[in-house]
Amino acid sequence: MAIPTDDGNQSVERKIIMAVDFGTTYSGLAWAQTRKPEIQSPVIQWPDATSGGLEGATSDKVPTEIQYSDQGYKWGFQISDFGQRHQWFKLDLDQSQSRGSSGLAKKYPDNNASPPAYGRGPEVLVKDYLTALRYHAERVLRHKLPQSALVSTPIEFVITVPAVWSDRAQASTRRCAEQAGMGTGSSLHIISEPEAAAMYALDAMDPHNIKVGDTFVLCDAGGGTVDLISYKVSALKPVLRIEEAAPGNGSLCGSTFLNRIFHKFLLDRFSADSNWDEDVLEEAMKRFEVTVKRSFHGNLNDEYQIPVPGLRDNAAYGVRRGRLRLTGSDVSKIFEPVVAEVISLVKDQISATKAGVKAILMVGGFGQSVFLRDSIRSAVADQGIEVMQSPNGWTAVVRGALIKGLASTSTSFTAVRICGRSARRSYGTDISIPFHEDIHDVSKRFWSNFYGEHYITKMDWFIRKGEIVKEDKPKRVSYFQAFRAHRGPPAQIKVAIDMCADTDNMGPSVYRDARVCKLVEVSANLSCIPAHKLQKMTGADGHDYYILSFAVEITYCSAYTKYELIHDNINYGPVTAEYV
Repeated sequence: MAIPTDDGNQSVERKIIMAVDFGTTYSGLAWAQTRKPEIQSPVIQWPDATSGGLEGATSDKVPTEIQYSDQGYKWGFQISDFGQRHQWFKLDLDQSQSRGSSGLAKKYPDNNASPPAYGRGPEVLVKDYLTALRYHAERVLRHKLPQSALVSTPIEFVITVPAVWSDRAQASTRRCAEQAGMGTGSSLHIISEPEAAAMYALDAMDPHNIKVGDTFVLCDAGGGTVDLISYKVSALKPVLRIEEAAPGNGSLCGSTFLNRIFHKFLLDRFSADSNWDEDVLEEAMKRFEVTVKRSFHGNLNDEYQIPVPGLRDNAAYGVRRGRLRLTGSDVSKIFEPVVAEVISLVKDQISATKAGVKAILMVGGFGQSVFLRDSIRSAVADQGIEVMQSPNGWTAVVRGALIKGLASTSTSFTAVRICGRSARRSYGTDISIPFHEDIHDVSKRFWSNFYGEHYITKMDWFIRKGEIVKEDKPKRVSYFQAFRAHRGPPAQIKVAIDMCADTDNMGPSVYRDARVCKLVEVSANLSCIPAHKLQKMTGADGHDYYILSFAVEITYCSAYTKYELIHDNINYGPVTAEYV
């Protein structure tokens, strides 16, 4: 990333940006100072079972796991390989992405995972885990920076969420991060995972290979989930500008399922052996994770030696002198169901772009698999699409989130700008309009005392699924409400924002029906508006009414939505949004 040196950044407010890639199976941290943005440091040291500081495990990421006891809780590498622990709890923040929502998740469950409702709700688990990450981040900074700098320099956190998550789940993540002490309001930034990965991966690409109009599919293949999203290049200078070419898609088909399939493979073969126990399983699973899964290239003639100490020699199963002979053909069969699911997602995303795709960019830990890359290449070879693996693919999300956090403090740090996002749902509100018998359903009409005529309520969709939404062009939704004057000036207003997922792509409903769901209730305290600015009118029924004409300005950002009250062309600031 081309970033000005320290000499050119004296006007930038001094801050520490701490990026948090809160993943399904693994999480990562990276940090930088706004006065020295060229020095970007991923955290690679983590506490383990024997050390609570920085002398424990060394890894680019830490397991997203938490285990409770009477003494408190352990997290990440502090937890032993076997025993009950909470895993995948991040997904429980969004019921539409629940841990059993894919065929692979149902067929190959994790025997070590605590039940989803094992005494604590998902928000408690997420809050506690994020708290542990924050404590560790602060411990790292205390070791890397002088105390005087830490005391005088604010820390801003940037946390990632899946692009396919609902608005409610995104809001829940922000609430958990706030409760974990990662900041509030504008000091806490939320960004979607594939968007963060795109900012890093596209910036790392050779700029000579990118042209205006090029469309890229980004495949973030991680341990638990695989998420895809596509981007179209809209400008090259002064910075690379891209916009989403289609709504993202994803599923639970990450590399963890390779471990689960191998686990089942071992149990099916050896569980009846009297010498089979947890120690044998642990040795075999470690070798599969560290060696086999990461080095398999698809050669069916390759052989791998898996330690199975204590098991009797068995020629039929390939066991000799405490080692299991695993062939490339055996490993290929383990990979096949997972890779097939990923390829299906890739093809669906390519179709959704409705444009020629130039390349597929692979990020995430599973995204660095040579076999997965070559399998996708074969699947799209007839379309002439390149398949490339990003450098630092496993940490691309946290590195991109750090870049986004730096860019939020100064535009001089921006190398890639996402200028438009494809709406994943339709958003709207119900409005009342005069009833016309020739075009409206007579059963839905009602009498308006204020207007003295029949009205009807219909849906007004201000954003439709698939529409490109610009972050720098907020949507302004106007409202008109009449309040009986004898009750006094209105003290509060409440309006509902609805959504239609439109999974069948028929278009959103004209009237409120089962396909329309209440998304969020926006409320505003009107005490900030002087009473003399409220208009009074006499209705058709002869009663006096306070008339309130106002607007709600809605800004759709990477992974959160901001609502602000506008009255008489004055912005009265953010309003309360309660997701339902």
